[in-house]
This record gives sequence, structure tokens and C-alpha cells, in this order.
Amino acid sequence: MQTTKFIIALSIAIILLGGCTPDRSTKIYSSSQALQAEDVEEGIVESTEPATIRKDGTVMGTIGGGIIGAIAASTIGGGKGKQLATTGGFILGSILGELFEKGVTDRNALKIVVKLKSGEKIVVVQEADVSFQRGERVNVFSSRMDNTKRVSKL
Repeated sequence: MQTTKFIIALSIAIILLGGCTPDRSTKIYSSSQALQAEDVEEGIVESTEPATIRKDGTVMGTIGGGIIGAIAASTIGGGKGKQLATTGGFILGSILGELFEKGVTDRNALKIVVKLKSGEKIVVVQEADVSFQRGERVNVFSSRMDNTKRVSKL
């Protein structure tokens, strides 16, 4: 019985870790983005501020944490006490699972306001792997495939 619980818990942990967000870096491209033409426009950084990139639409941490919490708490007590412990374990596990997932999937990012040579202002949120300063000249790469934009140093 303990082996089964361990296997279930381990499987859930693997699923949770497998759901991590992809990189939103200026330096990392997926295989489908490689060798694709991008439009480039020069601009000037007007401002930057910290942001967070969070994977949306997932409840894996909440569900996984709830299941692990319920399994762990089900070993406590007997009768009604066991049912209460299992329910409490599910609730506490769900909360902790959600926090764990956010900690694993959240990425530090920058919100960058760029004034393009055309006069248009744009905002790009991207992973904070490169820092930018106000007044810095940059290139803005616009994908022809999926309309994403990246800011890069000249």
C-alpha cells in the first residue's frame, strides 16, 4: 500500500515539473521559430520595470498538491478523524501545490516601453535575461509567424 502511494505521489510530482513554462528569453528560440524571417525595427528604450511571466490556465499544482495531501493525511487516525484529516490534507495540499507551481513556473521579466523610429510606442514583456537602460538604442524583432516581439541590444 505504501509503495502505491509513493508511486502516485512521484507520478504527480513528475507531471507538475513537466508543466513548467517555456523560456521567454531574447536568446532562446523554439525549433519552429528557428530559421524564420523576422522584421527588425530600431527604437529607443523609454522605460523598464520589473514584471512576472506566469503560465496561465493550469491547475496541476492545485490538483496534484491536493491529491498528495489527501494521501498523506489519510494515514492519520481512523473513522471520522481519518475523513477529517484526509479532507484537511486535501485542502492544505491544494494550497501548497498552487504555491509550489507558481514558484516553479513564474519567471522574472521586464516590461519594456520602446519608442520606434516610426514614432509608434510599444510595450514588450520578456524574460529579464538582458537589462536595458532608459535612452538605450535597441532592435525590436517582430515574428512573421506568431506576431511576437523581442527587444534586443544593438
